[in-house]
Amino acid sequence: MSLINNPSGGALTTGRDGDVVHADSDLHGAVGRHLARHDYRYTAGRRRLVDTMADAGKPVTLPDIISASPDLSPSSVYRNLDVLERSGVVDRITTRGDHAFFEFAEPLLSHHHHLICIDCGIVKDFCLDDEVEKRVDRGLLEAAGEAGFTPLRHNVDLHGYCPDCK
Repeated sequence: MSLINNPSGGALTTGRDGDVVHADSDLHGAVGRHLARHDYRYTAGRRRLVDTMADAGKPVTLPDIISASPDLSPSSVYRNLDVLERSGVVDRITTRGDHAFFEFAEPLLSHHHHLICIDCGIVKDFCLDDEVEKRVDRGLLEAAGEAGFTPLRHNVDLHGYCPDCK
């Protein structure tokens, strides 16, 4: 078992439900399938939210989404983010800041980790090279096995100071 499926460093990952999704494939089709598995409809508002997040290309906060798409109601965005999170389409990244960040979950985005500034709350994505990622996987699998735990995936969030807050 591997916690990741990205041997070439390309945008390929295995999701929690076993789907393999290419980051450059039909995003809307993949989102629609995830929502349908959880008995949710892919409404126009959810589609607009997905487009806004995809256009940002990085983890976003609720204010970021509203700023980029002022036609979206904050209350609707919040409710739709909740539905997208519960259905495995987006992940919530919690920081010390006032707002959580949201990004597409790994079934829709390639495997990566986060640098989180504990002062300003900014979140930056980063990737480990393949060899380092394999060593991390092996260590995590060994620790999980010793604890009788069955892992599905991992993420690494490094907390510290960004260049602007040093």
